[in-house]
Amino acid sequence: MGKSAVGFTLLATSAFIWGSAFVAQSVGMDYVEPATFNAVRFFVGALSLLPVIWARSRWAGSAARQTEADGRTLFTAGLACGSVLFVGATFQQMGIVYTTVGKAGFITTLYIIIVPILGLFMRKKVALHMWFCAAAAIAGLYLLCGGEATALNRGDILVLACAFLFSVHILLIDRFSPLMDGVKLSFLQFLASGAMSLVMAFITERPDLASIWAARMPILFTGVLSCGVGYTFQIIGQKSVNPALASLVMSLESVFAALTGWIVLNQVLSPREIAGCAVIFAAIIYAQAPKKASGRSQEQPDV
Repeated sequence: MGKSAVGFTLLATSAFIWGSAFVAQSVGMDYVEPATFNAVRFFVGALSLLPVIWARSRWAGSAARQTEADGRTLFTAGLACGSVLFVGATFQQMGIVYTTVGKAGFITTLYIIIVPILGLFMRKKVALHMWFCAAAAIAGLYLLCGGEATALNRGDILVLACAFLFSVHILLIDRFSPLMDGVKLSFLQFLASGAMSLVMAFITERPDLASIWAARMPILFTGVLSCGVGYTFQIIGQKSVNPALASLVMSLESVFAALTGWIVLNQVLSPREIAGCAVIFAAIIYAQAPKKASGRSQEQPDV
């Protein structure tokens, strides 16, 4: 199997992990509240990256250390990315309480279309086809919510806000990741997000060890697999896969979210909602389809 095929497989595995993580997040809400769940899973995600950081540091040697950013820059980047990730993940976790896993997955994946539009504020040119994709995605969202604007419930709105925040997170990662070790950046952002979630949990919730232990399987899945393994596979996979194709493969998380929600939680979508998912996914595919070589793309790294 060639490097490209291995990279494709790793990215597809990441998409499956991230998509099925929506089910784990939904199940976790049966035991703990959103901030508590996020606090523990982000800490678990950070801890799961420590062996990876140690191994990369040992194998990379002095060549990698020479290109690494200074501690202050790394800390600033981790805090900035972690802060946005904290707010976005909080909205997502709260939203999953009120909407289905499938809808949450597709609405979250709208970040792929939102990112280039937000890029306008950073003087990044937006291709004409992206505006078409944005309009199609809005139409798909309308169908996904039952064909009525008023059917956009509290959970859908929270997850949509999460998609915007994840878009900001993508732009931050795009800004900082070339300057430093991506795994260390991920470790720091998980640590920051976990700390902020923990503070929020003690202020707004009543976390207790018994409930956290009861939610241990969803927490371990989203912490170790979604944060640790998924992100590491993305880093390795993207080294040998075209960036546009990589984004397309990772967008499959929305499909896996809908499928796992149906299989595990029996959350069946109506024909109209399925049509909405199809329109959104078609817009995502067209948005990420290679048009021409135009420099480095912007991808999302997923908790």
